[in-house]
Amino acid sequence: MRQDARVLVLAGGLSYEREVSLRSGRRVADALSRANVHAELRDVDTNLLPDLIADPPDAVVFALHGGNGEDGSLRSVLDLIGIPYVGPDADAARRAWDKPTAKALLRDAGLPTPEWIALPRETFSDLGAAKLLDRIVDKLGVPLAVKPARGGSGLGVAVVRTAEELPAAMIGCFAYGDVALVEAFAPGKDIAVGVVDTGDGPRVFPAVEIEPSGDAYDFAARYNPGASTWHVPARLAPRVSEDVAAVATAAFRTLGLRDLSRIDMMVPQAGPPLVLEAKVVPGMTETSLLPMACEAAGHDLGELMAGLVDRAIARAK
Repeated sequence: MRQDARVLVLAGGLSYEREVSLRSGRRVADALSRANVHAELRDVDTNLLPDLIADPPDAVVFALHGGNGEDGSLRSVLDLIGIPYVGPDADAARRAWDKPTAKALLRDAGLPTPEWIALPRETFSDLGAAKLLDRIVDKLGVPLAVKPARGGSGLGVAVVRTAEELPAAMIGCFAYGDVALVEAFAPGKDIAVGVVDTGDGPRVFPAVEIEPSGDAYDFAARYNPGASTWHVPARLAPRVSEDVAAVATAAFRTLGLRDLSRIDMMVPQAGPPLVLEAKVVPGMTETSLLPMACEAAGHDLGELMAGLVDRAIARAK
C-alpha cells in the first residue's frame, strides 16, 4: 500500500513552536522517504484547505506542534473532507491538549497526577494577584511547577522554589497562553514514555530519563546542545520500570489516544509514578524523546511511521 500512497506531513503554522515543528516535519518526511513512502512536507497556511480539497493526499501525518496540530481543530477539518491521518481523533486530541482536562480524566480513572489548579489570566488580574497566589502556596506548597494549560516545547514553563518566585513565573507563563496550570512539584526522575499502537494494542518504548542542567526541562533545555542529558533506557529499578509502563499504557487508554503519543511522568523516590501530561504530537527533532525511545527499542522511525500511515489508510476504508 505504501508505495502508492502520497502522504502529506503538516508542519510549521503560526504557533510559538513553529521552528521546532518545521524541524520535526523535515525529520518525519525524510524518515518516510527512506521507507519508500512518497512524503511531502507542507506548511500550514491559508491555501491548505483549498489544496487539500483540490488534490487530497492519501493520508496526513502531523508534525504540527501547538494549537491547530494538537487541539483537534484541524483533525475535525480532515474528518469533514474525508482525509485519514495518523494519531488520535479530534475529540481525544482536544482532551489531551488541554492539560487540566486531561489531568481530571486521569485522576477520575485512578491514575496518580500531581495536585493542581488552573488559573485564567482574567482571574489572576480581576481577583487580586497577591492574595490569590498566597492561597495557592498555602494549598499546594512549594516547590511548584507553572506551565501554560495548552502548549508544549517547554515554553512558559518554570519551577518555583519559593513563594516570592511565583508572580514572575505566572507572568512568564501568561506570555504563552491565557490559562496557567500550577501544580505541586514532586521531586524525582523526569521520565518520558513513548506509547505506540500499530494494531495489536498499545505498547511502550523504553522510558527516556531527562536530566536538564537547570531546574526545568524548558525550551532551552530541550533544544540547546549540551543543555540536557538523556538516559535511554531510564535508570529505574525493574519493578519501577514495570509500573511506569503500566501507568503510561493506562493513561494512553484513558485519554482515548491512538497510534502514538508520549506520556510525560515524574517518578518520585517513594510512591507511584505521576502522570504530568500526554503529548498529542510528540516532537521528532534530533533532540526529541520519542525518536530516542524508538531507536532504543530497535525500530526504524521511518518504518514505524509508514506502518502507522498504512493503518490510518486502512482505518478510513
